[in-house]
Amino acid sequence: MSQNENIHKVMEIVEHHRICMLTTVGDDGAIMGWPMTVTKVEDNGELWFFSSTGTGPVAAIGTEARVNLSFGGKNEWLSVHGSAVVITSEPKARELWNEAAAAFYPNGPESKDLVLVRVRPDGAQYWEAPGGAISTIFQWAKARLTGEVIDAGESQKVEL
Repeated sequence: MSQNENIHKVMEIVEHHRICMLTTVGDDGAIMGWPMTVTKVEDNGELWFFSSTGTGPVAAIGTEARVNLSFGGKNEWLSVHGSAVVITSEPKARELWNEAAAAFYPNGPESKDLVLVRVRPDGAQYWEAPGGAISTIFQWAKARLTGEVIDAGESQKVEL
């Protein structure tokens, strides 16, 4: 695939699987994962999330900007690495506001503990397993019985 096709594939996976695990590195060096929902993907590839002051990911991003986002579906997986920043901006919160956010922030974009997390991706890696998990299990069993190497699908690294 061309670089443009790979970038398109990364964005397609993000659009189909809006919930991800945001992995951070804490000030003690511990690696932690946090479930997050992508609020918006900008044309330049930046990803936006709503969060709250005092939460684990916000504290960790304040210490270490490097993050990883992991997305998964039944036959495709995506790992995006980049840098994150915590932003307090009511105008941007209003721009990104959606009904799902209202369940977490009943006072709307003006909620005083509401912050935004912006991730600027540097690169990604995705995997596709045709046929999904069932096919992968079948391929594994076949490989074990025949002594052949498993055909677990395709993986691509992408610079963003």
